[in-house]
Amino acid sequence: MRHILVTNAKGGCGKSTLATNLAAYFASEGYETVLADYDPQASALAWLEERSEDYEAITGVSGFEDGLRHAPRNADVIVIDAPARSHGKELTELVRHAETIIVPVLPSPIDIKAASGFIAELMHRGKIEKRQAKVGIVANRVKENTLIFEELDEYLSSLKVPYIATLREAQNYIRAYQRGIGIHELPPYLAWPDWEQWEPIIEWLQSRRSQPR
Repeated sequence: MRHILVTNAKGGCGKSTLATNLAAYFASEGYETVLADYDPQASALAWLEERSEDYEAITGVSGFEDGLRHAPRNADVIVIDAPARSHGKELTELVRHAETIIVPVLPSPIDIKAASGFIAELMHRGKIEKRQAKVGIVANRVKENTLIFEELDEYLSSLKVPYIATLREAQNYIRAYQRGIGIHELPPYLAWPDWEQWEPIIEWLQSRRSQPR
């Protein structure tokens, strides 16, 4: 069973969007998939409620209430949507559950500053220092050819943490969320540019670089 944690202490950076799209991708590929929502707002579980039976099933659990106690033991992948403001013991506990961690960061001065402190804290969790979990960073909701994206791109490229992908700001994510599906479950004529941007994420997740040895 694989555990993928999507986390960033900064609210509004797209954790739930990334987590739901990861869960939809794995489900569409035939994996028994669990979406564990640790956020008290339960945005990921609200997305799951909109999911039609026409798509591959995803099991939702409320991590905020019960942790992973009710996650099916036959699951292949558990995607964990972390709450905002996760620090200290709460962050350590979330990291304890994961082998792979993805941190989305938005292109804004506030988000860049917040990410700097959070990533530094995250990388000092014992499980990560012992290389028992791997971290990757995603630039999220970007508008290319803007000064703030250039600033974010330069900052993320300077880190000693894998900078795995850049995802554009697109209406496709809203369309997918409203239907309880992921970007990979939209028609190709709509979503092919986003599929291309997701390829580095999928490649990283499928490689040894994203999992402890």
